Amino acid sequence: MLEITSLNNGIVIDHIKKGTGIKIYQYLNLDKLEDEVALILNADSTSMGRKDIVKIENNLDLNLDAIAILDPNATVNIIRDEKVVEKKQIELPEVIEGVFECQNPVCVTTTEREVKSRFELVDRKKHTYKCSYCDHFYNVEE
Repeated sequence: MLEITSLNNGIVIDHIKKGTGIKIYQYLNLDKLEDEVALILNADSTSMGRKDIVKIENNLDLNLDAIAILDPNATVNIIRDEKVVEKKQIELPEVIEGVFECQNPVCVTTTEREVKSRFELVDRKKHTYKCSYCDHFYNVEE
């Protein structure tokens, strides 16, 4: 059995839907960190069957909105002195700025480099957002 040691201080992103851990790793640019990062794929889970886990030593500054967009059911655990000191249930944010790009080729965020993308949540259950500039719909799960 694979064994990953505990963290002294850091963050554990747990209960990640199987196959999504690598997306979180890539989106958060965790390969650029100097700290240790463990990406665990297909771990056994009593509640989920299989899940992914990301462990980050020492880094406590993450974009929780990005994690929520990729998997709103994930949990974020803050670790200090090898103990969980805070558990964060994340949820889809009402507004997302600069996290993902509008797919409409004529949107101002696509044609103008200085305009940051901005999306508003329109359907929490379906994970659907609408571009604030062109009203193009974006489903997070697609």
